[in-house]
Amino acid sequence: MLAQAAGIVEAPAARVWDALAAELLPDGRRSGRFTVEDVPGHTSTVEVTGHTIAFQGGWWYRGEWSVEPHPQGALVVHRVFNVAQRLRWGVPLANRLFIGFAESTRAGFLDGLAKIGRRAGGAVRPA
Repeated sequence: MLAQAAGIVEAPAARVWDALAAELLPDGRRSGRFTVEDVPGHTSTVEVTGHTIAFQGGWWYRGEWSVEPHPQGALVVHRVFNVAQRLRWGVPLANRLFIGFAESTRAGFLDGLAKIGRRAGGAVRPA
């Protein structure tokens, strides 16, 4: 694991899951394994299982988003993994040793969490 960020959405977990899925999967698919075009010319494999959505693309990246019940609503967690099968050692070099990566991942997560909170109708805060 390279980075992790978590936050609370003050809304029922089922509603937060629907909001997360709507935010990450706008085409309406909510189960199974399929491929999406992230940006022109780049595709990722998406896996939706239970209350987890994973995107895997490129030679090293896997990002997982999950939702689980929490006493104040729902806990949303985002994790980024290095899943390189070959040249695993080269991932940090190719990404400039990930300087600032954890911070930028958290900042992006908080932006996404705010959108999920708006969709779910609940206040948000970092966990």
